[in-house]
Amino acid sequence: MPAHYQQIRMSLCINPRCPNPQNRDTELFCQSCHSELLLEGRYRVMYQLGSGGFGKTYEVSDGAVRALGEHNDIPKVLKVLTSNHPKHVELFQREAQVLTRLQHHGIPKVEPNAYFLFFAKNQSEPLHCLVMEKIEGLNLQQYIKKRGSPIDQKLAIQWLAQLASILQEVHSQNFFHRDIKPSNIMLRVDGQLVLIDFGTVREITESFVLKQAFGEVTGIVSAGYTPPEQLTGQALPQSDFFALGRTFVYLLTGQAPSIFYDVQMDKLRWREAVPNLSPQLADLLDRLMARRPNRRPQTAQEIYQQLREIYSTLNIPGGRSQLTSLTNPLEMESTQYVSNSTAATQQVDKTTEQKSAVELSSSNTTQEIASTTQPATKSQLDPRFIARCQQELTELIGPIASIICQRLLSQKPAISQIEFVEALAQKIPDSKQALEFKQRLL
Repeated sequence: MPAHYQQIRMSLCINPRCPNPQNRDTELFCQSCHSELLLEGRYRVMYQLGSGGFGKTYEVSDGAVRALGEHNDIPKVLKVLTSNHPKHVELFQREAQVLTRLQHHGIPKVEPNAYFLFFAKNQSEPLHCLVMEKIEGLNLQQYIKKRGSPIDQKLAIQWLAQLASILQEVHSQNFFHRDIKPSNIMLRVDGQLVLIDFGTVREITESFVLKQAFGEVTGIVSAGYTPPEQLTGQALPQSDFFALGRTFVYLLTGQAPSIFYDVQMDKLRWREAVPNLSPQLADLLDRLMARRPNRRPQTAQEIYQQLREIYSTLNIPGGRSQLTSLTNPLEMESTQYVSNSTAATQQVDKTTEQKSAVELSSSNTTQEIASTTQPATKSQLDPRFIARCQQELTELIGPIASIICQRLLSQKPAISQIEFVEALAQKIPDSKQALEFKQRLL
């Protein structure tokens, strides 16, 4: 908590154009721009927690809690959308709607009226606001970096069980997350995990299935964690399981999943990086990361049952009961969402079947190109650098990356590193991912 907050209780103005947003908490209106400070008649903004491309987050005090005589003013977070682009507003509103419907200790709590519009003084467009529970702790990416080493498989099994329980709640309400990765999973100070960032969530409805069939669903990409079908807007609940598997490769190895990607085999070779790894746990994670959705576990309950069997084989005293206590919610309504997502699953499986032959052909073509063109091109680039570029690009656009790399090298054998990376970046549809790709390699 900032030192100035400890000395003088402040109230911040959230007007993005306010010249001096700091006010004493005894004020009702900003002394600089005259915008209201008591949002919705109850929330007072204490200090800023962070900011991103499209919004800011603040810690807020809830006056309604104190008015009801509660002594513990539980910290809450205010998310403010600073972009009024229709797509950003849609995602923001969707997050509010989804979190209101979901009830699980592993999902941030949001009250029914926590989403509201705020009109700052002399501003024509409103600010979209959402108040939710503040999760005290670190996300798993921060945790691993600060810890300095990966987690062991006992903790991995317990955490995987917790996340299976959370996904059971999400999927049972006909939602799926679409952006599971270490930075979107928080570790509370009491050891419980919380899945965050529900802005990319989709609901399985008839209209969604129709849009998916006609390729009208936007793909969400997080390098190293996004499943193949999601790159083309064909995501479904089992897509979350792929990202979950990739997340645990990171947690068990401490390294980005893409480092272990084998272009020729189109799979991760990660097992050797984990000492004394249980073969059963490794098999489960590989099933989660299967290229085709119908080869992954189909429900969170299925993941949970396999975890119980694995835990019992590790001979950890009291292990089975520990695992059961973590995941009691899974014992209920284990497959409710399966029937609701049948149409979507069938559509994705059909699309995947059609694409599998193409991908296999691409893989074979890659091997042929690698074997026939490498001696002829005599590229001046370090083969290790080429392999790294190809691996990074494959994680973003799929197996076709191999062909793109080899074709570029055959056309321009004398190409420089900068020109090579720049040319590959142009093949990445997401501009942010393209920029990050260049930053990682140059």
